[in-house]
This record gives sequence, structure tokens and C-alpha cells, in this order.
Amino acid sequence: MTAMMVSNLVSRWSGALWSGALGICAIVAVIRPAHADPRAVVELFTSQGCSSCPPADKIIGDLANDPSVIALSMPIDYWDYLGWKDTLADSRFSARQRAYSRMRGDREVYTPQVVVNGSTHVIGSDRAGIENAIGKADKGTGVMSVPVTMSLSGKQINVSVAASNEPAVSHGEVWICSIARSVPIAISRGENRGQQVTYHNVVRNLLKVGDWTGRSESWTVPIENLTRDGVDGAVVYVQDGSREKPGPMLGAAYTSLH
Repeated sequence: MTAMMVSNLVSRWSGALWSGALGICAIVAVIRPAHADPRAVVELFTSQGCSSCPPADKIIGDLANDPSVIALSMPIDYWDYLGWKDTLADSRFSARQRAYSRMRGDREVYTPQVVVNGSTHVIGSDRAGIENAIGKADKGTGVMSVPVTMSLSGKQINVSVAASNEPAVSHGEVWICSIARSVPIAISRGENRGQQVTYHNVVRNLLKVGDWTGRSESWTVPIENLTRDGVDGAVVYVQDGSREKPGPMLGAAYTSLH
């Protein structure tokens, strides 16, 4: 056998192996399971006027890249009395934070504060504490157990909530948040004066979609009800209780609007 013949055989043999490897990779790519439903909703109550908040804002940015977590920034307005307004703050978020504290019975309202799955609160800059709270809340009965899906269709968002598999989980409120995934702010006053802080998954609007009764249900939401400057995503969550008495998170989903 000549050197040329050996070379041709090796080339064909190597090519066959490479094609086979590609085929195996393609099969692996096809059968790889999609990521499971998110295991946690993490809400950060933050403020541009809080010197302790930038580290917490960064942690939310990191969590926003984790597909198993839905991380939300909810800037509060109760520090505005100091003489200047937080440009992202919303009084509804302040009310939500206070409602959580009443339901827990501890009356603890501060910044930066994280609430995990509607129940446990943690200092927002405590990364290990947040991860621990996610792990504990994930084991709660019914917590994040209800599949939620969203899809875009023309000028509307279709929201679907599956039936519950747990008898104890039979009702909840369905809410949709419009979010801006990245909002850089140059802070000119207060404790963070001179800093540029990037806020992640900032909630810009919050609307009730409907009431879920434990059965499979669907709703449509006009996109025009959500859009405003900087909005590029949406989150739907199902939560036990009510706006005034929020309970555990039962399920959630995220979608990009672009």
C-alpha cells in the first residue's frame, strides 16, 4: 500500500469519525431537556438614596442571568422625604414591602431588602443568605409548583396558568410586570452622589391579570398596557393571598418583549 493510499484511507476514516461525532453532538443538543420552571422569585426593595444598596443591586444583576430565578428590582419612595426623588421609585412598591412585613408579623421594612418567594426576607447584600432562602423556600408546600407560560402573539401577551397538582394550592392572583432589564443611573445627590449604578429587571408597571382558581386558565394582555420607555421584558407571577395580604409565590414566567 502506497503512502498516498494510506493517507486517503486515514482521511476518509477521520472524516467518518468527525461526521459521527457531529451527529452525536446534534443528537445530544436535540435531547437536552429545556430548563425547568423557575424555582424562585426574588424581589429587591432598593433606593438610589441608600448607600448600602449598590452591592444588592449588583447581586440582582447576577441573579437575573440565572434562568432558574426571576429577579426583580422594586425601587421604593419612602426615602424621598430626604429632599430628592428616586427617579425609578414607585409608591406601590413601598406599599408591597410593607404588606409583606405585616404578613410576616415582624414589621421589618428597610433597604436593601430581598423577599424570596413572597415569604422570607434577607438583607439584599447578603448573597449567601439569599441563596439559603431560595433553597429553603423551594421546599415549601406549593411554593413555585404551578407551571406558568407566556407567549407573544401580535400585539398581545398570552398568559397560561396550569391546573394545580396539590390540593392545598387552589387559588391565587395573577399579576404581570413590565420590566427594564438594565437601567444605568448617574446619581447626583445623596449618599451615592457621583456613582453610576445599574439597576436590573426594574419593574416599571404592575397590573393584575386575573384570579386563578386552581384550574387551568388563560388570559390575554395587550402589550400597549405594558410598554413605556425602556421596557423590554415582562414577568407574570401567581401569588397566594392578595395585594394587601401577599402570600407565597406559586409560579412565575419571564419573556422578552423584543
